Amino acid sequence: MSLQSRLQSDWPYPAARTPVFYGWVILCVSTLGFLSSVPGQTMGMAVFSDTFIEHFGLSRTELSTAYLFGTVGSALCLTRAGRWYDRHGPRIMLVGSAAALALTLLFIVQIDRLGRALEAMLGLSLAALTFPLILVGYFGVRFTGQGMLTSASRNVLLVWFKQRRGLVSGVRGVFVSFGFALAPLFLALLMDVFGWRGALWVMAGIVGIGFAGLALVTVRDHPGVAGLAPDGAPLAGEEETHHTALSADRTVNEARRDPVFWIYSSALAMHALFGTAVTFHIVAIFAEAGRDRTAAFAYFLPQAIVSVTVNLAASFAADYVRLKPLLLVMLVAFLLGAYGLITLDTQLGYWMLVCGFGAGGGLWGVLSNLVFVRHYGVLHLGEISGLNTAVTVFASAIGPMAFSVANDWFGSFEAAAIACMVGLGLLLSVATVTRQPADVHPSGLGN
Repeated sequence: MSLQSRLQSDWPYPAARTPVFYGWVILCVSTLGFLSSVPGQTMGMAVFSDTFIEHFGLSRTELSTAYLFGTVGSALCLTRAGRWYDRHGPRIMLVGSAAALALTLLFIVQIDRLGRALEAMLGLSLAALTFPLILVGYFGVRFTGQGMLTSASRNVLLVWFKQRRGLVSGVRGVFVSFGFALAPLFLALLMDVFGWRGALWVMAGIVGIGFAGLALVTVRDHPGVAGLAPDGAPLAGEEETHHTALSADRTVNEARRDPVFWIYSSALAMHALFGTAVTFHIVAIFAEAGRDRTAAFAYFLPQAIVSVTVNLAASFAADYVRLKPLLLVMLVAFLLGAYGLITLDTQLGYWMLVCGFGAGGGLWGVLSNLVFVRHYGVLHLGEISGLNTAVTVFASAIGPMAFSVANDWFGSFEAAAIACMVGLGLLLSVATVTRQPADVHPSGLGN
């Protein structure tokens, strides 16, 4: 048996013999996969920004530009990464992406040393040499972390559950939300204890050895390889595969031609654009509204509470209702949050921002997990979700710059917020009138 065949089988132990339904094991691994992607997320790399500026000889603008190009470059490759997922399966992709993320972190550790060695050889400035190197590093962490590892961690869980997909996604979302919220504090602690190089080494070890090893041993691509059925239900026949009982699986080309795909992708991308921009400029946005730095960072706590609460409620409801109403409510919530951003100098505006972005973010978590498997099945889920992730990552890359340019041109972030409100209003109008034939009550779904 080849290595690939072994990794796509029930090796190294029979998953069906565990004391609980093996889908719950996959839920734990899926959650840890999301948390292991932290070094590839904005909040993970942002902790090191000032250190990189100091050691790499770059200005803040140069470092931000490298991050922008690295993120956009990774977005362009994510559809192909989704094709790899469909071809090789989640276990290979989880192990491979975690190992690649760890290697990229170790590459970043050496950038200033490589830059100074090349500076002595070539006579160029340090910044001219470290800029392309950190651009490659940012591309690597964004592609392997935010892209491949996140997508594989999301998709692997979906084939193990049908009737309880919303519930298990919500449970995972709670741990991921709080994990992401605590990640900057954890990384700052690692830097204090081990220094910035040591912190990157520790993260590389956790991801590349710890999580990759765990995924190698525990992940099974789908219930069928272990002789199981989704949700732990009795097998329908002699052998259950992960394509049994699916509704019509659709290809990525069919998804591209489907306006419903672009409505959802655009709505999810708007959250990435708007949310990343607000997070990136949070101190300046609050200062413009007459609020200090402490108030800016304190905003994240009530927003996280609202987001987690809405996510749990909507995840439970999604197993019993259609997704279109959740989409419409999400867009309305983002409109509320955008108006709150414009009126942030008032107490009402502050709470509109908190509740709007919090509720919208909670619904975003539900829809990003469920919409594509419900509409298009699992056969090409990697490639289809990879296309959506590419759109989302691209939006997250341009959001901070778009807000910065608007502030430079108009002297305020208000113009960017108004532009986002116009886009959200148009999306809401189109989503309201567009029929979604595949969006039926979950009990009537084949997936």
